Amino acid sequence: MGRMSFKETPLAGLFEVTTNAVGDARGSFVRTYCEEEFAPVRAGLHWTQINLSRTSGAGTVRGLHFQRPPHAEAKLIRCIRGKVFDVAVDVRVDSPTYLRWHAIELAEDNDRMFFIPEGFAHGFQALSDEAHLLYMHTTSWAPGFEGQLRFDDPTLAIAWPLPVTQVSDRDLAAPLADTSFAGVRA
Repeated sequence: MGRMSFKETPLAGLFEVTTNAVGDARGSFVRTYCEEEFAPVRAGLHWTQINLSRTSGAGTVRGLHFQRPPHAEAKLIRCIRGKVFDVAVDVRVDSPTYLRWHAIELAEDNDRMFFIPEGFAHGFQALSDEAHLLYMHTTSWAPGFEGQLRFDDPTLAIAWPLPVTQVSDRDLAAPLADTSFAGVRA
């Protein structure tokens, strides 16, 4: 059985996860979560909600979204169709990497996932005409505790790989990470 491997990123708590598919002439099998294998990253990780996001149009951007305590959430994200540029921004005000971002490419055929802990905003850009993401969440969505930042915030300076073609009105109205942005405290 293939095992998972975890690669630390420059942002504390944020991990690139690689799964190892095993296969033969019939197809393949891949483990997408194992509590025992995740224990060194986060012991006792418990998922309460699983969501599927479908995005149309290469260049479309979704995010940057997060939830504030006491409803802060960790996420495990996998692309099951297409390809995306997946971004996590550290919004933990006491972190030495506050407002820094890290991105990885997730694709249906690259066996990678992104583990995003509490205190990070998340967004992505579709790199294919169709992109489907499977999200696992440690907390249910709580609309009164949701926060967001602008995808094109000059303070963040995210290097989106494609010209941005579509963004929701809600995401366009997101605030900038200026002096009024309070970040997240644990």
